[in-house]
Amino acid sequence: MRGHLVARKKADSPGGRDRSGRRGAGARKRGPALRIEILTLFPGIFESPFSHSLIGKAQARGLLAIGVNDIRVHARGRHRVADDAPYGGGDGMVMKPEPVVRAIEEAAGPKRRRRAWVVLLSPAGALLTQAKARELAARKHVVLVCGRYAGVDERVAASVDEEISVGDYVLGGGEPAAIVLVDAVARLVPGVVGNEVSPVADSFEDGLLECPQYTRPPVFRGLEVPRVLLGGDHEEVARWRRKESLRRTWGRRPDLLSRAALTQADHIALAKIRREVTEARDGPGTGGEETAAATRRAGARRGTERRR
Repeated sequence: MRGHLVARKKADSPGGRDRSGRRGAGARKRGPALRIEILTLFPGIFESPFSHSLIGKAQARGLLAIGVNDIRVHARGRHRVADDAPYGGGDGMVMKPEPVVRAIEEAAGPKRRRRAWVVLLSPAGALLTQAKARELAARKHVVLVCGRYAGVDERVAASVDEEISVGDYVLGGGEPAAIVLVDAVARLVPGVVGNEVSPVADSFEDGLLECPQYTRPPVFRGLEVPRVLLGGDHEEVARWRRKESLRRTWGRRPDLLSRAALTQADHIALAKIRREVTEARDGPGTGGEETAAATRRAGARRGTERRR
């Protein structure tokens, strides 16, 4: 099953250029920007998710290479047993260290001479963030290890570079987490997303949630598209989108605001948003003081920066 998602074409010619000066089919081509190998006991899970949409097209264009390796082929014995009962008793089975580590070493090499970054998908790992996705997208070769059952023998941790979790919830195994991680990372590889601006405008890329999006028709069941989006004033549209991004983040994920790089204009916009929400709830005139205070704070910051 090794690398069965990566298509390899047989060379049609010895390589180099033909007499007309065109590069032959067998010429040495530049490799993909990122190669991802997934180690799993259930390789069939990955046959469909990476064959469609952006990831499928990126592989066809040679920007991305995804391989899936069956851990079970590295297990010994007639039945290729890759799991066993836990020491000390308890429910479930634990993945044995030998086949997992052998699969890692085949994909990435021994740790002292490692040629890839190895990630164990684990609920005990650090939470996957947009910053982590960018970090992985900048690497050349990433190996993802999928756990199953009651987990992976703890001694496998000595053979990985880091552990990552996709959230505080329970999954049947590391395979769904690997799909999430690959999707998050792949779209950040240059050329994978057709519009290079798109990944930058996504939620979390600047620390905020993305603003609401609309398309035709302009009115649907009495719900209208905001007029500012129909007017053609790009500066007004940009201001509206920033404010609505702040509004959505403040309302749904206020924890993100403390880590986001906010400008003075953002702080004033947030104060106005809070005032609008307060007045909608308590009546007109009830939220003005906060906006005035935010404006004074922003002015004080500008004065401090000028003095510096």
